Amino acid sequence: MQESYDNVGLQVGDPDAEVQRALVCLDCTEAVVEEAAAKGCGLIISHHPVIFKGLKALTGTDHVQRTVMAALRQGIALYAIHTNLDNVIEGVNGEIARRLGLKPVQVLDPKPGQLRKLVVFVPIDHADAVRDALFHAGAGHVGNYDECSFTVGGMGSFRPGPGSDPYLGEQGKRELASEFRIEVIYPVAKERAILKAMHGAHPYEEVAHDLLALENHHQGVGSGLIGEWEEPLDEPQFLARLKEVFRIPVVRHSPLLDRPVRRVAVCGGSGAFLIGRARAAGADAFITGDVKYHDFFLAERDLLLADVGHYGSEQYTIQLIQRWLGEKFPTFAVLSTETVTDPIHYS
Repeated sequence: MQESYDNVGLQVGDPDAEVQRALVCLDCTEAVVEEAAAKGCGLIISHHPVIFKGLKALTGTDHVQRTVMAALRQGIALYAIHTNLDNVIEGVNGEIARRLGLKPVQVLDPKPGQLRKLVVFVPIDHADAVRDALFHAGAGHVGNYDECSFTVGGMGSFRPGPGSDPYLGEQGKRELASEFRIEVIYPVAKERAILKAMHGAHPYEEVAHDLLALENHHQGVGSGLIGEWEEPLDEPQFLARLKEVFRIPVVRHSPLLDRPVRRVAVCGGSGAFLIGRARAAGADAFITGDVKYHDFFLAERDLLLADVGHYGSEQYTIQLIQRWLGEKFPTFAVLSTETVTDPIHYS
């Protein structure tokens, strides 16, 4: 789910090495590597990848090289989860919406190409087993519904060849079988697990199936989120809420519009590219970071554009990753960094 320009995953370290604990941070710096070493962490999980562009040398001439070299010296692995965490509804933006109290939320700009359809032909007496396996592996989710499929009956024909071990029929003889055509929609990220489940539950030696790309949008994958408060805030209250939630001394914003704020769009990090989407979605305000001078003009007095800073908007990603890993691996120690890596200071 990462964007094409991004670089996520294991960036430094042996994939087969064992680690006892991990340190989670927003940015991996030399100071964070020192902290990880002091706490006995063999793995650092950062939101921003320390290696974003190709490295041609490791001579310590910049902070990226020095950080990588420090990790190698300490035997600490570096792992990044960046735009793939931005692009899921329960990820970076979901955490922002949760802390702001926005609900219900939906993706502001769905990412294309994230849904496919599986069509598989199954003997009637195995249809339930195959459906159950597909659903368990993550297929069949449509919006707020799950276990969604379509089934139609028909007659299939096949002739087992030399070396085959047919579930039905004999080698060299055409066989007719009553079968169901089962269709399910699934997210691309789960394709491998779904196909494995299909083959495991299907009785045939050769499973006839089709994989179809869909133009439908996956409502749980994409950039930004939009949600609402039950009770609107006036603009001074809104700005005060941002300072409190994001723990920042100042908010850069477009001109006040003297209108209540109820419907709010958010995008952690650099989200100015979504200003148009936020306006089209009827947002009263859009919260993001790294807004440039000319970007503020794009609000066009349709919404209140608020810049809470790149670090400010993504700071809770640390707790998000820590919470997820703690739930999935309860016996594995996951620590939050105590190092503040925000390079921007206010005086």
